[in-house]
Amino acid sequence: MKPFIVISIIILMSACSKKTETKKENPAPSKEKTLIKETIKMEKLTLSQANKLAKLPVDCINVEYPNKLNQTIGSGDDLQSPKELHPTFYGCFDWHSSVHGHWSLVSLLKQFPDLENAEKIKTQLLQNISKENIEKEVAYFDGLYNKSYERTYGWAWLLKLAEELHTWKDETARELEKNLQPLTDLMVQKYIEFLPKLRYPIRVGEHTNTAFGLTFAWDYANTVNNTILKTVIEKRAKEFYLKDGDCPLTWEPSGYDFLSPCLQEAAIMKRVLPKNEFKKWFSAFLPALKKQDFAFPVGEVSDRKDGKLVHLDGVNFSRAWALYKIIKDMPEYHHLKNIANEHINYSLPNLVGDSYEGGHWLGSFAIYALNSIDND
Repeated sequence: MKPFIVISIIILMSACSKKTETKKENPAPSKEKTLIKETIKMEKLTLSQANKLAKLPVDCINVEYPNKLNQTIGSGDDLQSPKELHPTFYGCFDWHSSVHGHWSLVSLLKQFPDLENAEKIKTQLLQNISKENIEKEVAYFDGLYNKSYERTYGWAWLLKLAEELHTWKDETARELEKNLQPLTDLMVQKYIEFLPKLRYPIRVGEHTNTAFGLTFAWDYANTVNNTILKTVIEKRAKEFYLKDGDCPLTWEPSGYDFLSPCLQEAAIMKRVLPKNEFKKWFSAFLPALKKQDFAFPVGEVSDRKDGKLVHLDGVNFSRAWALYKIIKDMPEYHHLKNIANEHINYSLPNLVGDSYEGGHWLGSFAIYALNSIDND
């Protein structure tokens, strides 16, 4: 028996030796290779997508109820219907969503003159944004309790609408821009008066986020060359954010966020700082983003029929548009484009046919994110 045992052991040792040699000949993939992701493709809006997305604001800008007025009641005279209080922006559940619903239609018409029902949409815009209706919208802000109404989220979207009209080369746009101008001027004045009073920035991931409000206001001021507004925004942005560092990105998102506090701050600083200064600031503000293996999971929505939980679809779109702006002309951060595309890909398929909780506003976020893509 002993010779048989010895022979068996020798055979086993020989087999193990061959297996070891085989492993050496075919080494496992290196850790570095497994970190490289395939490029996630994302293209700008197409006419087909635009027609689908246009249905969202078309189906809500003249829908009065349900409605969230966010109103402070000063007396019985204030107890009026949404359309009586806001003859232009009464639909889409709340004032600011109505504003960016109108922006969506203007943006889509500007990009796609052959949009389905284009003339009908233009007629509806002219009816809503009429001279008489805008006068009533302006008057609302003169109310005793309405000075801070929609500050600054609604203000920002109103200026984004004004900017879109200003850059749309169309006769309808000229009439709409003229009709809207008194409310546009009021929003500009409100920014100029309010920003010097704001001692500390608001860093939440919802409507009152200061960086978001500054970003859209800057874009408007830059487009129409309003140097006074630009100067105020640049001064306050630097005072608020220039000394910031190591933004806690791992704390995001909070449960109801539709904005990224860290990325929105970076987006406004990209606008107001010279390129070299921004690179230095950004490297200290979000150092992890320069790593090629940086990971940033999407905001996951557990229930799209919940009006607050669906905010996380919004955070995916707003993260994307902020990242596109941040990485522009900065090739060392080009890998972040994959992350931006991934965020859009997660939420975009859920918009059409979604419940009203998301449908009344998320289309605007999707359109703005897709408009922000730079495929160069």
